[in-house]
Amino acid sequence: MTHRSIPMGQISKVVVHAGGSVRLEGWDSDRVQGESDSRGGVKIERRREAEFGRARAKVGERVLFDIRLTVPRALKPDANEEVIDVQIGGSGTVQVPRGCDVKVYAGRDIEASGLSGTLAAYAGGNVKIRDLQTLASASAGGALDFECESIVGDDLKFTAGSDLRCFIRRLIDVTYLIDDLGGYWEAVIGEGRVKIRLKGGGDVTLVTDQPISGDILGTIEPPPTADAH
Repeated sequence: MTHRSIPMGQISKVVVHAGGSVRLEGWDSDRVQGESDSRGGVKIERRREAEFGRARAKVGERVLFDIRLTVPRALKPDANEEVIDVQIGGSGTVQVPRGCDVKVYAGRDIEASGLSGTLAAYAGGNVKIRDLQTLASASAGGALDFECESIVGDDLKFTAGSDLRCFIRRLIDVTYLIDDLGGYWEAVIGEGRVKIRLKGGGDVTLVTDQPISGDILGTIEPPPTADAH
């Protein structure tokens, strides 16, 4: 197993690239730690965010995946901002200080939990997010299943190649614009000020305990109990 670790210092953001799957965990430490059993190993270094022209992960000169993204305005990088860059050739686990902001890109699956900062997640496979404070952006080639307290911005889009499950606890004035396997439908909570676009190749499920109006053509389910995770 390859193990790497580095102190965050004054840096507040971590960028993770994994050719395979990655498990991202927040922990009570001031260090960023990466582990992998994969042949490609783990590399951790400090870099300027402006160096990331594209989200890519590679081992040597072999590019494992290469994703061009439209980054939400709130996430536009400061060219001089320094970040901790974690590169995993295959699959692995990354632990970060709970309060830092994280962007993670994976060729396969992403599982993330225990973060009180902001997360952006992009995967070729499935994405599952739990115990998160703020979600900035997420996209999955497979299923997308996320639970968070809040989001960044007031007009966001989340996409999944298959099923999509959305639970944003503190959002009470939102219009969901949904395009899934069953067709297009809308759901409005409160005054509907915030716009969230959900596009799924399978079924889209909204999780909420708030009253909903609109032509509800999909699935609405109540929030899970504390021990249902």
